[in-house]
Amino acid sequence: MKRELISIIVPAYNVESYIKITLDSILVQTYSNIEIICVDDGSTDNTLNALKSFATIDSRVKVFSKSNEGVTKAREFGFEHANGEYIGFVDADDIIEPTMFDRLYSNLKEYNADISHCGHEIVWLDGSKECFYNTGRLVQQDKISGIKSLISGSFEPGLCNKLYKRSLLHTLFHRDIMDYSIKMNEDLLMNYYLFKEAEKTVLEDVCLYHYIKREGSATSSGFDKGKQWDSINVKKIICEDAVNSEYEKEAMAIFIQRLINTYNVFLKQNSIDLQNDMDQIRELLVFHKKDTKVLDKKYKLLAKILISSPKAYSVLCKKFS
Repeated sequence: MKRELISIIVPAYNVESYIKITLDSILVQTYSNIEIICVDDGSTDNTLNALKSFATIDSRVKVFSKSNEGVTKAREFGFEHANGEYIGFVDADDIIEPTMFDRLYSNLKEYNADISHCGHEIVWLDGSKECFYNTGRLVQQDKISGIKSLISGSFEPGLCNKLYKRSLLHTLFHRDIMDYSIKMNEDLLMNYYLFKEAEKTVLEDVCLYHYIKREGSATSSGFDKGKQWDSINVKKIICEDAVNSEYEKEAMAIFIQRLINTYNVFLKQNSIDLQNDMDQIRELLVFHKKDTKVLDKKYKLLAKILISSPKAYSVLCKKFS
């Protein structure tokens, strides 16, 4: 019996040097009933022509072009042109194992899940590799336990190591609730909404997706104040949405932890221009002082010191940094 169509959406922006190795790794998938929806997001290099060259040699590759509006809009655009009953995403400068979608699909069907995901590996700029986590475990989760694991960081919050039932994304995009201005942690926010729609998820903890860290990538391009605030805002959105839910405490914890971590990032910049930002973060911590009880011992202590004496906190951080 022919297995169902999987649409793999690949947003692409100025990746002419990397797109070949990415598409090569998708085209050799052992799950062959796929279509590859490539969305050129207004590239200014030769990315579009590189994509078109693949479409001439493999009919499963479909190329679309749009003005640059960011990765979330590109993914939504790709979904609108996808025909598969199941949807996956791959970033245009990463690599996937030949069996990835085969295993994700098999697990999704065998365990009657709405989302199937796997572990991942990071390949750092110096060539070293780090697995997350490659234990080989298979974990089934219901809606609540899945959301708790997602927002607490028990597994990768990104989209690209997962396979989704089409209906989940259809619901998300037609509700029009994504904030398209967010450039950092947008994957976590999208997954939060998708996991809320999923009744059951399954994780096979083997590293089938390889994140390749390159110069200029989001995690290697240095300090960006706007993206730091994006990360806070994503956690705030989740926290506010989770009020009176069974995962309210977990959501509050990641929000306050993010406030403290971002304050630390700003502090390390040692710039007077960031003082107003740091004051705003501390004001949020003071407002949520009673909520710090949900934190672990480390963050509870850091919050207490920062709220009571930012000067002492600054000295402490510089001493132990």
